[in-house]
Amino acid sequence: MEICGIVTGVPLISVFIFTGILINLIQVACYLTIRPLSKSRFRRINGAITELLWLEVVWMMEWWSGFEVKLHTDFKTHQLMGKEHAILMPNHVSDTDTILTWILAERMGCLRSALTIVKKSVQYLPFFGWTTWFYEFIFVDRNWAKDESKLKSSFEALKDFPFPFWMTIFVEGTRLTHDKLLEAQTFASSKGLPIPKNVLIPKTKGFVTAVQSLRSFVPAIYDVTFAIPKDHPFPTLLRIFKMQPCKIKVHIKRYSTKDLPESDEGIAQWCRNRFIAKDALLENFAATGTFDDEEITTFRRSIKSSIVFFIATSLLSLGAWISCQKFSLLSTRWGCTILATTIGSVAIIVHIFLEFTKLPPQKSKAAL
Repeated sequence: MEICGIVTGVPLISVFIFTGILINLIQVACYLTIRPLSKSRFRRINGAITELLWLEVVWMMEWWSGFEVKLHTDFKTHQLMGKEHAILMPNHVSDTDTILTWILAERMGCLRSALTIVKKSVQYLPFFGWTTWFYEFIFVDRNWAKDESKLKSSFEALKDFPFPFWMTIFVEGTRLTHDKLLEAQTFASSKGLPIPKNVLIPKTKGFVTAVQSLRSFVPAIYDVTFAIPKDHPFPTLLRIFKMQPCKIKVHIKRYSTKDLPESDEGIAQWCRNRFIAKDALLENFAATGTFDDEEITTFRRSIKSSIVFFIATSLLSLGAWISCQKFSLLSTRWGCTILATTIGSVAIIVHIFLEFTKLPPQKSKAAL
């Protein structure tokens, strides 16, 4: 039930809000004072403080909920991850996919520069969305007439980014659902294309623009495949709040941007071919429960995220205790009203996040 998720989510979001308020205030101050003088210094400071907030989200997934993430890739790719600019091209299976890329980025030491292209409405989410706006996420309308120039200018602005970044692009454009998969299969059948079973047909315009705009200074594309083992639930924000673990396996194959075709149509076809291969990879995973590439056994849960969350929780608890003592919040009607209003406001924010990430009603009741 969602009410259970709201109740268990209140203490987690309380810490997130506390940290978010501090970080947003610092971001505003630095944006107004430091950025006009030095964009590079602003990015460094902004990345360092934003990383603290993202580490709390990573902690929620891994330590609170018990998400288990296993990485499969080759040795060369693993050695380069986090040390070079890269475009990430994952399949889109759940509302936690962006956070899954953060877990990968945290392990590789580039969480403070893990960027994503997301829908425009994300920037209005309390604290989370505001932080991503300063953090240089790219927000799109899902209307190419509006998005083309915004994408090109945003990619151009990354030329002088001060440390290795990851730019994640969900080229399917939306999360995989049974209804969306049926639509993709119908479209593929009408066009004589291979029928997908585990992915949607990619929308290639944004990806082509990314490659053409970034290939001069971004050396790699990481073809990322998220796979959910058979009989395991899909990860959701609600499951995180309710401490319900999920198991995710991640396969990454690296491609050099220099090896991609030069023409727009060539790049678009390359992207479509990769999703055909990704579909086959997921089909094989469904049959065998594993990927061919060796598992990276050193890929363990983050200790840094635990330290950050413990410090934030301690500061919030100390501040709450001092406030209760100083303003008699527990012994007066006015104080109890303030406390109840605060808790209620946090519960509303939890509800907003749950509603924002909830899948729309499906026409078909069949499961993926």
